[in-house]
Amino acid sequence: MKESIKARTLTEAEYIVKTKATVRDTAKTFEVSKSTVHKDVSERLKHIDISLYREVKKILDFNLSERHLRGGKATKEKYAKKQ
Repeated sequence: MKESIKARTLTEAEYIVKTKATVRDTAKTFEVSKSTVHKDVSERLKHIDISLYREVKKILDFNLSERHLRGGKATKEKYAKKQ
């Protein structure tokens, strides 16, 4: 694995742990695609730093479990602005 990819993966993972950010937020921050962030933290990180991977996985699982709530809130706000 290239050092630049390894460094990016670790930086993204540390950012997620520090801020509890979603994959989408992380992708915007680092100006890469959501697919890239997801591949970095779910596949590559496992081979780089297993303990950091476990921390990130907990956060991503939590974000996934709350995704439907965030979507409903965003829709509610969208239609509240139209009135």
